Amino acid sequence: MICRLEKKKLEELKTTHILPQTPFWGRLKSKQGFKPYGFELTISKELIYNSENTSTIIKDDILVLIKNIDADHCFAYVPYGPKIEPDFENQGVFLEQLSEVLKPELPANCVFIRYDLMWQNQWSVDEEYFDETGNWVGPPQSQVQEFRVNFKTENWNLQKSPNDILPKNTFFLDLTLSEKELLSNMRYNTRYNIKKASKKGIQIKEYGIEHIESWYKLYKETAIRQQLPLQNKEYFSSILKNQDNTKNGVNVKMLMADYNGKLLASMFLVLSNKRGTYLYGASSYKNKNMMASYALQWESLKIAKNWGCSEYDMFGSAPNLNQKHPLRGIHIYKKGFGGNLFHRMGCWDYPYDHKVYELYKMYELNN
Repeated sequence: MICRLEKKKLEELKTTHILPQTPFWGRLKSKQGFKPYGFELTISKELIYNSENTSTIIKDDILVLIKNIDADHCFAYVPYGPKIEPDFENQGVFLEQLSEVLKPELPANCVFIRYDLMWQNQWSVDEEYFDETGNWVGPPQSQVQEFRVNFKTENWNLQKSPNDILPKNTFFLDLTLSEKELLSNMRYNTRYNIKKASKKGIQIKEYGIEHIESWYKLYKETAIRQQLPLQNKEYFSSILKNQDNTKNGVNVKMLMADYNGKLLASMFLVLSNKRGTYLYGASSYKNKNMMASYALQWESLKIAKNWGCSEYDMFGSAPNLNQKHPLRGIHIYKKGFGGNLFHRMGCWDYPYDHKVYELYKMYELNN
């Protein structure tokens, strides 16, 4: 299936709309202790897609991040990769062959490789996994998932990861629509709140790294309020410092909603190729009636559209409207902007050293 694998320098990876597969993401993660590796895959198309009956080849780049577990072991992590998405029944075979081809190129002490798959979840198109109200109830137990994904593989070695890292569920908006059509697709309350913020005098402005303290104050307040894990201020500074600032690279905009000199909400909009991504957001609990976050999101959509993006990734939500899900409020807010809910496959592991992998898996389950 994989004809050839060649090493590439990080900055030689091709431009892509999938943010975690860009040189920008590699630079960002290198600040967090990961070592980025770049590769180019050459693959036979007929072995990925069932409809193909020729030996056409396709090429694609892949970013792999190496992270130390301890002094003697490490693992490989592929954020939202590989980008090539095979037909459902070929996904396991593709990942198996990719893992085996990559193995000699990875450190000798690499325990496993983890794929954070952005591919459509196989069970999100199965009517059996939706309730009577149309809500997706999620995939089956890991054993059932592993049985299907490993079908046709030789080693039966792919395992569902104990945890997922990047968002598994998101809303995508079609930015090829006109602004009028985008507004029309929104829920009534969302359109009303956007207009209300405008009438109240909310102004959306782009700020540079000199305002990172203002951003972090709002972010920390939001993370504590929503019981989310906290990143440090230096992480957000590195997001701004490591961008490419070119049309062909990754451009980051730190946007803030201002009301008479008060900063009520802020977000990181990331523009990568033809996709805009709502990477991080924050808001003040005070002045909630000003609807600043709605004005902020609407301006972000317009900026991404004017930049030339054809789609917008809300980057994370609950999988459904379950009352108990911690991201339910975020889900309702993002759903209001009229996008289509998309469910990803999430993290899958291919162990090289089964004994050490099982120990690390137990550690993850207990932490």
